[in-house]
Amino acid sequence: MAFNPAAETARYIDSLGPEALQKAADYTSASNWMSLWGLLASAVVTWIIVRLGILDKVSAKLEKRGWRLRTWLVGFTYFISSAVIGLPWGIYQEWGFEKSYGRTGQPLADFLMQDAIGTLLSSLLGALFFLGIYALIRKAGKRWWLWSGGLAAIAGGATLLLSPVLIEPLFNEYKPLQGGPVKAALVDMAAEAGIPADRIFVYDGSRQSNNFTANVSGLFGSKRIAISDVALKGASLDEVKAVTGHEIGHYVSGHIWRMVGVLVLLAMVLFFLADRLFPRMARLFGSTASIGDPHGLPILIFTVGFLGLFAQPVMNAVIRQGEREADNYSLRHVNLPDALASALVKTAEYRYPRPSALQEALFYTHPSVEWRVRNAMEWKAKGMEKAGR
Repeated sequence: MAFNPAAETARYIDSLGPEALQKAADYTSASNWMSLWGLLASAVVTWIIVRLGILDKVSAKLEKRGWRLRTWLVGFTYFISSAVIGLPWGIYQEWGFEKSYGRTGQPLADFLMQDAIGTLLSSLLGALFFLGIYALIRKAGKRWWLWSGGLAAIAGGATLLLSPVLIEPLFNEYKPLQGGPVKAALVDMAAEAGIPADRIFVYDGSRQSNNFTANVSGLFGSKRIAISDVALKGASLDEVKAVTGHEIGHYVSGHIWRMVGVLVLLAMVLFFLADRLFPRMARLFGSTASIGDPHGLPILIFTVGFLGLFAQPVMNAVIRQGEREADNYSLRHVNLPDALASALVKTAEYRYPRPSALQEALFYTHPSVEWRVRNAMEWKAKGMEKAGR
């Protein structure tokens, strides 16, 4: 009987069972709505900060301080204030919602501790980034947004370089992968990406999530392969190889730099539009700030976030293309189509595998699992044809 890629794809997807498929559909649909509810929550937080005049008061108290210090402290105060005011929504969005679908077993106390670390770190760095933005507004005038892309590139590059070394270890424990079948299989694969054998790590990803994942991150001396313990506990050796091949494909294909380039362009477009919309948004929230006033930061960030929601489909399309290329890299270099397909089916538990074309275009950062499995089965069929089977 001839091998049928369509029938094999259906078999893989249907193997989840109707109950799991319905749960995945419900989870995915609810996740999509969370983006819209998150925008509403952000609007409420922005309104509260503006109406209470929190940043105006901080700015007034720091009037005698230097402009740079005052601007950074106003930004830091904003990020801390917004995190505290939005904490109930943050708990539900990032922990309660995931808990309700069985996607995390993390205790609330541990989540709150990690959230506090993340808030402090993002407040320090976010305030530094927007200090740069306000410096551009002061120096470059009406064309400040044109230079924002360069600032975004610097921030993105620094994050890529430092994240594996300084940031990610704050949230998870990374240990060198010990010798054994998995390590032996991955050493040669890592060499293709120029990653030494001692830069292959396993981390306790199960602390936050039950998702089956791995990644290749970092730049220069900080680059590494990191595999979640979820993958090692719940996947076969071939599945780990296929997924790691996919992640190496991202790295070798330069998708990191592609995303930095997109980030640069997106920053310029969003800040350009935010510059034009800022006066209207300020009036909407009852603020008298101009775009160059640091205490108008809540308005600026909400405006960029609002515009970013409309830009998300474009960003998703770029990411989906990278995912397709990474899948094909794994198929070419690892050549385990069935292992890749079975690993992808595990991700269908939290990403409905059969979305509509519109749903995929608007919300999906990855091609549908159905498409990806079908792509692997088509590859398998071509291999069987070449082998004369």
